[in-house]
Amino acid sequence: MRRYHVTTFGCQMNAHDSERIKGMLESLGLGEAVSAEDADVVVFNTCTIREKPDTRLAAYLGNAAARKRVHPDLVVAVGGCYAEAQRERIFEQYPFVDVAFGPGSIAHLGEWIAAGGYSVPRGSFGTHERFAADLPLHRERRFQAWVQVSMGCNSKCAYCIVPAVRGREQSRRPGEIVAEVAALARDGVKEITLLGQNVNSWGRDLAPDLRTEFGELLRACDAVPGIERIRFTSPHPKDFREPVVAAMVECDAVCEHTHLPLQSGSSRVLRRMRRTYDRDRYLRLVERLRTAIPDLALGTDLIVGFPGETDADFRETLTAVEEVRFESAFTFIFSPRAGTEAAAMPEQVPDDVKHARLEELVEVVQRIAAERNAERVGRVEEVLVEGPSRTDASLLRGRTRRNTTVNFAGPARPGDLVRVVVDGATSATLRGREASLVAA
Repeated sequence: MRRYHVTTFGCQMNAHDSERIKGMLESLGLGEAVSAEDADVVVFNTCTIREKPDTRLAAYLGNAAARKRVHPDLVVAVGGCYAEAQRERIFEQYPFVDVAFGPGSIAHLGEWIAAGGYSVPRGSFGTHERFAADLPLHRERRFQAWVQVSMGCNSKCAYCIVPAVRGREQSRRPGEIVAEVAALARDGVKEITLLGQNVNSWGRDLAPDLRTEFGELLRACDAVPGIERIRFTSPHPKDFREPVVAAMVECDAVCEHTHLPLQSGSSRVLRRMRRTYDRDRYLRLVERLRTAIPDLALGTDLIVGFPGETDADFRETLTAVEEVRFESAFTFIFSPRAGTEAAAMPEQVPDDVKHARLEELVEVVQRIAAERNAERVGRVEEVLVEGPSRTDASLLRGRTRRNTTVNFAGPARPGDLVRVVVDGATSATLRGREASLVAA
């Protein structure tokens, strides 16, 4: 049997796209290889939002080139946002690449692989002609699933290349989404994550007879029997409106967690970023959310070193983090992307300053996360078991409704929903024992 291996870079949307890529390759009769070194077809599903994934991809492609010199029949495919951004330049820079495709062209990959014989490089970009929901799917866990509700983005953030590589926002029809959720529930899925580049602006571009909003979609998914947990990512603060908050409060399955990108705590920097909200508006939204959902856990994205960011601007980011007290944060150094407004801005921040600011920010984020997690010690948390702990094979690993990883002792199995008594915490995880063991 010919075997494939998919390496995924970047966001949750890419992870979901990779599930479709894997499912398509398996529908052609290929089996999944444990590593790229054992595969006949290697696929790199790429990200280009920052420079680091580009650098990692170059190293992976270097390894693929060395393998192909020894095994000329190896098929090398590059997909995702980097492929869309580079297009035909990929074949110039990496002539050993057989196939390149953008996020909107996943449906064609099966045709190329099935055809075989890549004597001529092939590429397809910028099509975005349909959602990939009807493609075969390879889920990593039988009880969890991504559900794509939209693709593309209409925002014009100065630093972001996503609209250029994934196109303008297109909402999927509500009936199709709910039908997929119902099918997943019948297949044993307990937890779904609704995906979109700006998930809470979903529905506004639909035809008048279908037009709706994200809060109604949450309610419709909550009504599907068998769905125990609903998550969504990523929302934009400007579109987090009251119907969504009300649905989070009233829908039993919607989890007490949301990822709410801040990017900067400085209103001046936010204007330069074209984020369309300021510091005060963001903090008022956080206050509304936490008033409505007192046990809400908040995650965020933060960028340091955006062009023109002063020490005073950076201090405002630190004070915003202290005020909000996020449970988690993805922290990034600003990385100029060709074709974005920010790449050509004056007042680029020196690299040493960026790195110093990131180090200080990470310290604050981790301290607060550790304090927030310590507050859970002594509580009983509902945990969806995902598998064995990554650090101790004698323990299980799962996630709370607030999206915190828990390592715990117990007899449960993957896919079970169990109650865990928390007896310890770090900045990233909780630990504990299944409540049945404590009671015994």
